[in-house]
Amino acid sequence: MDEGWGEDGLRALRGALHAQDGVALFAALRRGPVREVLQLAGDGVAGAAAQGLPGTAELAALFLGALQERGFRGDEELADRLRAATGDAAVPLLRPLAVDLEMLAMLLEGDPAESGGRIDLSTGECRPAFTDELGPGPEAEEDDDPERWLYVPALGSRAGYRDMELFIEEVEDVALADRLRIAMGGRGTFRRFRDVLAGDERFWSRYHRFRDERQRGRARAWLAEEGYCPHITFFVGPSSTSYPSGPV
Repeated sequence: MDEGWGEDGLRALRGALHAQDGVALFAALRRGPVREVLQLAGDGVAGAAAQGLPGTAELAALFLGALQERGFRGDEELADRLRAATGDAAVPLLRPLAVDLEMLAMLLEGDPAESGGRIDLSTGECRPAFTDELGPGPEAEEDDDPERWLYVPALGSRAGYRDMELFIEEVEDVALADRLRIAMGGRGTFRRFRDVLAGDERFWSRYHRFRDERQRGRARAWLAEEGYCPHITFFVGPSSTSYPSGPV
C-alpha cells in the first residue's frame, strides 16, 4: 500500500486551491497520488487549463484517465469539465456557481429529520436549515425568491454506509478488513467503523480521502442535475512551469 497523502501535502493542496494559484497547485500535486484527490483538485486543474497555464493539458489528461478508470458518481461530470477546459469538448450547459462541494455534501448527507438547507445562488454560500431557525437575516425579504436560493434536501446516511462497504473491498490487510465487516453489523455502525480504523493511522487517513472524494462526487452530480457546476478561477503567473512528473 502506498502512503498516499500526508497532512502537509493536503494542506498545501488546499492552500493552492484557496489562493487560486495554478503554479502552487502543480507543485502541491507532486506530493501524493492524484487518483486520491481528483474531485478535490479537479476544478482547480480545469480552471488553470481554461486560463492557459502551461502544462495543464498534460495534467488534465492525467486526471481524465484516472477519472475514467475510477468511475465514482460525479467523476463523469468532472471529466466533462476538464474536456471542455482543454478544448476537447463543448462546454457543458451548466451555470457556474462558486459553491464549496464539501459544504454541499454535508447538507446533502445530513439527517433528513434535522438537516438540509439551501445555496445562495448569488454567492454560492451553503446555509444549513438550522441557521434559518435562528431568526430572519438581512435578506429575509428574499427568503422565498427561487432566483436567489437553491434548496438542498438531506438524503441521509445510506450513501455513507455504501462508502464504508466499498472501502473495505480495498483494504489489503485481511484481519483489518474482517474487523471492519464485523463493525458494519447492527446499530452504531458508523461509530464502530471509526473506532476500528482509529487504531491504524494510515488506513484512517486513507478512508477519509476515499470518503471525501465520493462525497464531493455525489455533491457534484447532484449540482449538475440541478443545472449548475462548481466554479473556480485560476491566475496565470509569469512562470512557464509545466506539470512535473510525480505519483499517479
